[in-house]
Amino acid sequence: MLLAVNNQNPQARLIKKAVDVLRSGGIIIYPTDTVYGLGCDLFNKRGIEKIYDIKKRSKKQPFSFVCADLKDISKYAFVTDYAYRTMRRLLPGPYTFVLQASRLVPKIILPKRQTTGIRVPDHPICLALVKELGQPIISTSVKSEDGETMNNPDLIRERFGHCVDLIIDGGLCPGGQSTVISLEDDTVEIIRIGRGDVSAFT
Repeated sequence: MLLAVNNQNPQARLIKKAVDVLRSGGIIIYPTDTVYGLGCDLFNKRGIEKIYDIKKRSKKQPFSFVCADLKDISKYAFVTDYAYRTMRRLLPGPYTFVLQASRLVPKIILPKRQTTGIRVPDHPICLALVKELGQPIISTSVKSEDGETMNNPDLIRERFGHCVDLIIDGGLCPGGQSTVISLEDDTVEIIRIGRGDVSAFT
């Protein structure tokens, strides 16, 4: 199913329709402030396993997930005062922050590690989905067979329409990947430079 949603003012009824798919255990593709993401409800173990299969990804590699806001993040990770101040400056935005995971984070996305990657993208559709669902959504970039990220909903439907339950067409995404920053032990480590500016840390 392809659902066209306004990327500036997402229609509430369409967001609810997409969230119904998530609540029923479905897998969706949705736009973010970087690329299109492949995801399911954070607590849908079967869905997460299917996403690993779709991505042909080793289960030793963790997935990050999307939260609605900073308050939401504090449920799923241990957030120090320093980490809170840092994230408050940069979120919502094209960043993934690596933090120590709380016990709420499912073990399936924490292979041998106690840290997790969390995003709050600056994208109305993405944030509306998470807020309506009331809990995080798995977030892993949609890629072509040659490993390139995909931003065109029509091409995404051709490639993934047969293996997901819903594709949200929110127009073209900006492209590029999120900047990944670890804030473990209040020490900043830039793991990957992407769309998010890191000049404040260098």
